[in-house]
Amino acid sequence: MYRVLRALGFRLDAEQAHRLALRAVRMARPFSFRQRPFEVAAVDAFGLHFRNPLGLAAGYDKDGTAWRALAALGFGHVEVGTVTPRPQPGNPRPRVHRLPAQRALVNRMGFPSAGADAVARSLDGGARRGVVLGVSIGPNADTLPERRVDDYLTLVDRFAALADYLAVNVSSPNTPGLRDLEAVATIGGLLHPVVVRRDEWADRLRRRVPILVKLSPDATDFESVVAAVESAGVDGIIIGNTTTARPGIEDSPPGGLSGGPLGLIALDRLRRAVAVSGLPVIASGGVLTPQDVAARLVAGATLVQLYTGLVYSGPGLVRQSLRRLAGE
Repeated sequence: MYRVLRALGFRLDAEQAHRLALRAVRMARPFSFRQRPFEVAAVDAFGLHFRNPLGLAAGYDKDGTAWRALAALGFGHVEVGTVTPRPQPGNPRPRVHRLPAQRALVNRMGFPSAGADAVARSLDGGARRGVVLGVSIGPNADTLPERRVDDYLTLVDRFAALADYLAVNVSSPNTPGLRDLEAVATIGGLLHPVVVRRDEWADRLRRRVPILVKLSPDATDFESVVAAVESAGVDGIIIGNTTTARPGIEDSPPGGLSGGPLGLIALDRLRRAVAVSGLPVIASGGVLTPQDVAARLVAGATLVQLYTGLVYSGPGLVRQSLRRLAGE
């Protein structure tokens, strides 16, 4: 049935189709929550308990409007955002493009966000039913480079009491200058005050919200960047974001590439990160099949996240992957 729905959806603008998909998921939520949650290959990481290793990557539910319904698909965790302190529209449309032959997407969204206050209202209250909730945080596009750390600190203040973990996004290719923050020379200066602010909140909340960092698959001097992140005192790494590379693609719009062509790049970066770091790593990028999920776990990932795989395979991919992990 999803093939029929996908064929209809692919006749629409990609962003419009995505909004309709989120609306459909919200409408199906009462039924979805009656389904049995998947307790498969449970994971304890970052001081948190995950009922299974599969999660939804940031970007799918940017404003946190459907995260409870999405969790009901079977995910062990859902990451909303990326959230910015103030509302912003993101880049001009069209800004999402499908590459069906490669089972890929190209996006240049630029952090469209309802803003921290609106997202916080969506996250506050209500049962989580065992799902771990992460919030991806990033700066506003018009924030001066030297003040971007202040945006991250503002977001730590806003979401420390609401999120189970925070993911510091320094790796989107669609906000000019953002990736400069993940250079070896600068990333410690960003992450240190974020970790200090988190520790201040830990004293007030009597719990320590983990800080993760989402890195780019395109980062130069990759192992040194991973080492610098670990030295900053964060709790984990997400490998990784979309890529500006175009492996095997002759022509495509500008922006970050996700999906099939990213798979081998992301898997290589995952293995390299695991080899040089003792931090738990979440694998994200190029995960389109249950076999891809299993391959990431074999390569050393603690958790695995989906996004583009849902577009091409549908929500059944979640339960298919978990059944494979369960040996069914």
